[in-house]
Amino acid sequence: MAPGRVRAHDFPEKDAVKAVPYGIYDLAADAGWVSVGCDADTAAFAVATLTRWWHGEGRARYPGAKRLLITADAVGSNGYRVRAWKKHLAEFALSTGLDVTVCHFPPGTSKWNKIEHRLFSRISVNWRGRPLTSHEVVVALIGATSTATGLRVHAEFDPGDYPTGVVVSDQVMDSLPITAHDWHGEWNYTLVRHEAPPTEQG
Repeated sequence: MAPGRVRAHDFPEKDAVKAVPYGIYDLAADAGWVSVGCDADTAAFAVATLTRWWHGEGRARYPGAKRLLITADAVGSNGYRVRAWKKHLAEFALSTGLDVTVCHFPPGTSKWNKIEHRLFSRISVNWRGRPLTSHEVVVALIGATSTATGLRVHAEFDPGDYPTGVVVSDQVMDSLPITAHDWHGEWNYTLVRHEAPPTEQG
């Protein structure tokens, strides 16, 4: 059988379909939740995925939970310097009633994150050699990922718009219910369920 023509992700063509996966790995349950977006990899998209996971699985799995611990990379849409990440997390904490603690891996150490070894690596193995020709194919391949030790993955398509370049003002940042930890507070902090952050003016 002749090989099919595919596109290279490093050199996307102008009309190429964009697929942006964002994943959550539940360490205790050995379960993954992946949203496949079609817009941009932004903080809003990251927290939207977290919100979908909480309402779709997390809340039922941990009905008595009062707090949530997130380990995240140092850069990207959930990076420790991303203001929108913290703003949207504050909104998540308010809407769910959870205190959210975030511990970022230091710069250059993202491969220490369990999600790399226990979720994304398994997804890569599952779809190796298969052309990712559509969002439906990407979602299906991610959702079919499993291991003999019990990993299961939920995958879904997120058609939402998540524009880049959104600016979060100093006023909003100063109002966030965020407490930096004593040790490397720039990487480790907690957002408590509190009143909603103010909206941007103008």
